[in-house]
Amino acid sequence: MRTFIVLCLVFILLTLSSCSAVKTPYKIVKGTVKVTYYGVKGAYELTAGTTSLVYTVGKFTFKVAKAPIDWSLTNKDIETIDGMAPKEAIRKGRVKNAPYTVKGKTYYPMSVEAAKTYEETGIASWYGYETVKNNKGAMTANGEVFDPNGMTAAHRYLPLPTHVKVTNLENNRWVILRVNDRGPFPSDYNPDSGNRIIDVSAGAAKKLGFYKKGLARVKVETIELKQEG
Repeated sequence: MRTFIVLCLVFILLTLSSCSAVKTPYKIVKGTVKVTYYGVKGAYELTAGTTSLVYTVGKFTFKVAKAPIDWSLTNKDIETIDGMAPKEAIRKGRVKNAPYTVKGKTYYPMSVEAAKTYEETGIASWYGYETVKNNKGAMTANGEVFDPNGMTAAHRYLPLPTHVKVTNLENNRWVILRVNDRGPFPSDYNPDSGNRIIDVSAGAAKKLGFYKKGLARVKVETIELKQEG
């Protein structure tokens, strides 16, 4: 009997070790954190029964709309979200910080509370215009219409949506973006692409001044929004 139990434990350990899981390398600011608030005019969260909204944060305008469920995801490599088919998870509203798999690897987003003190410096890339080729348009990982010219971004670990301030450390330009998608992930052609910390929209890359260059060293920090008026 003891031998049987030992063999069972060995089998379980081998099974767990063979599972492909991505740990959480994101950085949370330690100690006392002064939260940065930005005033927002207009509703900035899609609620039950709403399909679109427009709001402003300072000089940045955000246009958000729910995508038709038959549209393709911007990142077609996402295999599951919260253990179910991506569109089923989107339909059920199970995407905010649910674990998800890409090419057999599982990613575990941070909690909403932890995201409040997230800050990281690293390389940013941009994405977007390849989705224009889709006849119907493209859907972000949380079910929103993807606009390559909008002020949005993709992040592997932040809850969806989260607002961040992104500063290009090479020219000190900054923007506020709505994180509503997942990425960047290692490419079959360029594995190092998975080391980037954020993928911004093409429109955001232009405002940050690295659209032609393709990459930039940036600082990403979460912000909180306060309704004005």
